[in-house]
Amino acid sequence: MSAYQGVRIVDFSRGMVGPMAVMLLADLGAEVVKVEPPGGDPARDHPGYLAWNRNKQVLTLDIDTDGGRAEADALIAGADVAVFDFAPSRMAALRLEGGTLCAAHPGLVPAWLPPYGTEGRWSELPARHSLLAALVGMPFRQGAWTDQPVHMVLPIAHSAQAVLGAAAIGSALHERARSGRGQAVTVSGLNGAAECAPPIRVPSLDPIPRGIPPGANPRYRLYRCLDGEWFFLGTLFTNFYRKAFEALELGDLFDALELDMVGARELLMGIFETRTRAEWLELLAAHDVPAGPVRRGEDWMASPIVAEAKMRLEFTDPDRGKVVMPAPPARFSATPARVTSLPRRIEAAPSWTSRPNATAGERRAGGPLAGVKVLNLGTVIAGAYAGTILANLGADVIKIEGPEADPFRADGAQFLAYNRGVRALGLDLKQPEARGLFLDMARTADVVIDNYRLGVRERLGIDYAALKALNPRLISCSINAYGDSGPLAARPGFDPLLQAEGGMMAAQGGDDDPILYTIAVNDVATASVVAASVVAALNARDRTGEGQEVVSSLLAQSLLFQLDRMVDYPGRPFNPKGGRDCLGISALTRYYACADGWVALACETDQEALGVGRALGVALGAAPLSESRDGPLAQALEAALAGRARDVTVEALIAQGVPAAPVRRFDEALEDPWLKSNGMTAPWVHPRLGPAVSARAYADFSATPSGFTRPTPDLGEHSDKVLADYGIEADRVAKARTTGAVFG
Repeated sequence: MSAYQGVRIVDFSRGMVGPMAVMLLADLGAEVVKVEPPGGDPARDHPGYLAWNRNKQVLTLDIDTDGGRAEADALIAGADVAVFDFAPSRMAALRLEGGTLCAAHPGLVPAWLPPYGTEGRWSELPARHSLLAALVGMPFRQGAWTDQPVHMVLPIAHSAQAVLGAAAIGSALHERARSGRGQAVTVSGLNGAAECAPPIRVPSLDPIPRGIPPGANPRYRLYRCLDGEWFFLGTLFTNFYRKAFEALELGDLFDALELDMVGARELLMGIFETRTRAEWLELLAAHDVPAGPVRRGEDWMASPIVAEAKMRLEFTDPDRGKVVMPAPPARFSATPARVTSLPRRIEAAPSWTSRPNATAGERRAGGPLAGVKVLNLGTVIAGAYAGTILANLGADVIKIEGPEADPFRADGAQFLAYNRGVRALGLDLKQPEARGLFLDMARTADVVIDNYRLGVRERLGIDYAALKALNPRLISCSINAYGDSGPLAARPGFDPLLQAEGGMMAAQGGDDDPILYTIAVNDVATASVVAASVVAALNARDRTGEGQEVVSSLLAQSLLFQLDRMVDYPGRPFNPKGGRDCLGISALTRYYACADGWVALACETDQEALGVGRALGVALGAAPLSESRDGPLAQALEAALAGRARDVTVEALIAQGVPAAPVRRFDEALEDPWLKSNGMTAPWVHPRLGPAVSARAYADFSATPSGFTRPTPDLGEHSDKVLADYGIEADRVAKARTTGAVFG
């Protein structure tokens, strides 16, 4: 069986976000009927459509007609989950609001994934990633050479929203298994943006500076080699940085240059230009120095590394021939994910009988994961942040650190964002007494998360086999960089290494030099996938009574967060490319400077393009949607917009039916009334650092509200209380403190 086997989902969403969220559930066994309007999903010719809608039955219904609506209502009545992505006004006009549907179907989980927010004018815009990014300030947070916004060619916030959608739906189903009742779930585009690019401001801390395209820190940066090829040096931690200097026979200079970023950068840039990339990578690997080549995404998908990690699937399509796409992003030992088909057209809806109303049970206070106990050994971003997402959904998450602490604690505001809502326990797992305490805690825990290098769990005696022997109901989720099989499995890895090898840097750089994404794409992706996978495993345990091992990797997410770019078949269209300080991918999907700021255009239809001409008085030519970002039309638009006021221009464009929005700087976005009214952020107070503003929630639930209940903890802040809550005797804790096995 699979985690969601027997769950029925009717999916009314289109494009990328909703279909991708439901794809993750369908991969785990859910039976899905995707409802499309006459003419089909607007994304039907996009390569990503084949992946986003795999394992689904596709049914054409016109829900604006009486007959089509009656069939849709019958599907909803027989479903466990109904998924929508319409704008607020459309949801209201169709009477599909969560409260209405839950009143009619008490066991249903209606899930709404609006492209922006749940209210206000910007929430009515058509789904365009560049507009969402513009409204929340993401383009001014991406590293750049000049003071301008950067268009990101990867729809990172949309991918994040999709994964959070799957996690939230699964959380509501898990809560339903206890209470017997469904509830409405909302995961907005703003939730997705908040997860992938955490909005954080702490006045007592220095603001996070904007980076530069290759990376500003010499230990964590792109370098060009003698042959013109590039690689990323991923020595984030001092032990790896020192190894790099030793590999270069510069060990005697390390102490002098460790904190001299300019001197070290100039030295390393000059050295790495003296040999080929292959030579440098061989030398660095021999010294256990994390480094990775910049590849094209197409080459990464076709590589033996991806194949040996079992992340490549092949299908035969009658129209397209051989279709290649990435496999599901997590491996479940007991309830595996499976992809059995590409989208399948059906002529009539399946005969789903209405679900009987279950007997109402306990509905606990807190989020849908209230009562779930998580021991989180994860550090830096991917592992630590997974626990934070689960805490936001209501779980009691314990962040366990050794005396050396999570190395990311030194990163200030970002650490606060990635570790909020959890409790902190200081345990030195190198000591037998601490390992014994951890194992005793595991006896009553529900979940253990780690992101150790391959083999560390076994050396500590806390691998899944050991944990299962103590607690068969335990879910153990392990994260690594390159998967747990294949030639790179044992290598250390960090987010930018998979950005480089996975093709993300090459995609953003286009025909220019590769570009480091300031967003830690693979880390934040892995955090959300791990959270969603833990929730799936909890749903499986609700039915089987058994736990299992879940494994995921940065490699898997380098594919998932480029899913549409990784789908391949003969004759598929080319993927869009970025470039140096990229402003867009075409003349009409681009950022433009106005007299007092920047405006975003995101046109995809002829009608939208015509609106630009009317609003700005610019001749568009015969095929404006095909015009390049730097061609004659773009130049004409630049000239037309240069002297205009931003907000007045946006109003004029929207009045002509043009998808447009202001491109906000981060500080402006944090103060924006629309973002505040949609609850993207919330103020809170750290006991030591004072006032802060950061993400409020990653999903909203109508019956079991979620959110953060605790500030980010200091090292070992809650050790005594946590151990007492897990039934550890005070005398034993006191004894462990004398050796430092417990601290804080």
